[in-house]
Amino acid sequence: MAIDLDFPALLSLLEDRSTAFREALAAAPGLDVKVPTCPEWTLYDLAQHLGQGQRFWSAIVAAGASETPPPRPTGAAPTDREALIAWFAESNEQLLAALREAGPEAPCWGWWELAQSPRNTTGAVRRRLNETAVHAYDAQLAAGVAAELPREVALDSAEEFLLTCCSTTVAWPHTPAVLAFQATDGPTWQLTLSANGAHATRTPTAPGAATPGAATPDATIRGTAAELLAVFHGRTPIEALHLEGDAELFHQLYDWDPEA
Repeated sequence: MAIDLDFPALLSLLEDRSTAFREALAAAPGLDVKVPTCPEWTLYDLAQHLGQGQRFWSAIVAAGASETPPPRPTGAAPTDREALIAWFAESNEQLLAALREAGPEAPCWGWWELAQSPRNTTGAVRRRLNETAVHAYDAQLAAGVAAELPREVALDSAEEFLLTCCSTTVAWPHTPAVLAFQATDGPTWQLTLSANGAHATRTPTAPGAATPGAATPDATIRGTAAELLAVFHGRTPIEALHLEGDAELFHQLYDWDPEA
């Protein structure tokens, strides 16, 4: 099981998922095909979105510690397929170069101020790996070349999503609860929801292993790390995975916007 990846490994996986995205662009029947998992977008739209995101985050990393992000890029991506693939490769390389130059744990802006994820380059590369992996999956579906997400990417991205997108210091507006996310190919994560917010923890993977202070979950969702990640990103319905306990709690979490 691959988890707790170091900075060079995260950079390598980001390049790997970028390559998978470019290969999907090359294999698609056209850039105007619809993306089934992002029905408002064509494959071109998806490529422009992800490429502009890589360029935006390269500027964020290069800027270092900041309370505000730099301006978002506004230039349109090329519409020719080969030019678009080259533009996306350059976009990803700009991000990788900025991350290599800054090194691990260098401070930078991040929108997740109230979350557990660190606002530094390690947090940034994990966020972009997650985003790139999911959109590479989207692009593969659109191109008709669907492929399984590498397990180490899925494991890291599932945990990163809980730490970045689910954890917060904003009070949980419902009855306090503990949710368990059990990866059949990795660990189980618990998300404790209370008046103190939402806090994610990883629990042991060995059967029967005890975690000091761990609570009995009110609800559990079980699947591979890739399947959990697909649920997190709305690519798969919650009910598609194995559920135990009060499944409505997962819907409450999915619908909750702490910043609303």
